[in-house]
Amino acid sequence: MSQALKGYAEHATSTKVGRRSEYEVVAKITQQLRDSAVNAKTNFAAFVTALHMNQRLWTALVVDVSDEANPLPKELKARIIYLADFTRHHTSRVLRHKASVLPLLEVNMAVLRGLKQEGGAQ
Repeated sequence: MSQALKGYAEHATSTKVGRRSEYEVVAKITQQLRDSAVNAKTNFAAFVTALHMNQRLWTALVVDVSDEANPLPKELKARIIYLADFTRHHTSRVLRHKASVLPLLEVNMAVLRGLKQEGGAQ
């Protein structure tokens, strides 16, 4: 997983406007996930909703990198697909109370760092 995260941070490319939009979406979903995780015991429905939104984000990323017109390098596309698969499996474990949400937050934060490095938060 760490190689996939590193690859995203090192090789992500896009237009500055697109990068900023991507950053904002990932940041918003990550914040919702973090906030709802803190209150998961008292508001599990909000936590489930945040997990679902995170899944939708990763599904959208896979759809985007699967497009032949996407200019990202093949290796980076493969890493994003791997992270999406990891996210799907890990989310299932979180929902069954078999795993912590922290790895999902770490993955998203690594993506945010990659986007910021490429000018997404400017």
